[in-house]
Amino acid sequence: MPIVHSPDRAADRPHRGSAPTPTPHPDRDIVDLHGRVVSGDPAALAEVHQRYAHYLLAVAVRVTGDADAARDVLQEVLVTFWQHPLRFDPNRGELRTWLAVLAHRRAVDWVRRESSRRTTERVARGLVQHVDEAAPGDDLLAREDSDAVRAAVAALPPKQREVVELAYYTELTYRDIATKLAIPEGTAKSRMRAALATLARTLAHQGVAP
Repeated sequence: MPIVHSPDRAADRPHRGSAPTPTPHPDRDIVDLHGRVVSGDPAALAEVHQRYAHYLLAVAVRVTGDADAARDVLQEVLVTFWQHPLRFDPNRGELRTWLAVLAHRRAVDWVRRESSRRTTERVARGLVQHVDEAAPGDDLLAREDSDAVRAAVAALPPKQREVVELAYYTELTYRDIATKLAIPEGTAKSRMRAALATLARTLAHQGVAP
């Protein structure tokens, strides 16, 4: 698990006069573990991962339904705790619960982003398919729409245009595109998402619908 540089933790300290209500018996072990994270001890973060990763993954999978997304959520949660450990107060609650709440929120955020991405991608796919299926005898509107889609694709940044053309005009998969361009598969997906979002916005603004 990658470790980020130790941040300035002073900004996370509670304001004077905002004393929390202490719990009767805070877990001494968790207090010590938290203190080590606050001090920037990477071994402490590794211990947090060892203790809670399985549970946090389960929380994230339950919300996202996607194992890869759940791993991303886990990474975000641990990085957030590492960068802002003073947001957790061992005198006010359990670390496991605090991390789980954070994981749930991050997972919900992922679901919302994914829903938006799928909607955008569906629109853009329909538009590109409309171009591919346009016959020479189609009416003027169809030809104008095709021109608009091709122009929108041509206006994309080169790296985004490249993945769109490979995906839709040569029907390569993300893995094939990544291999052909010598880039990680995740990079190919990111470029495609950005390209489809741009296409959908551009064509919607022009009044072109799939």
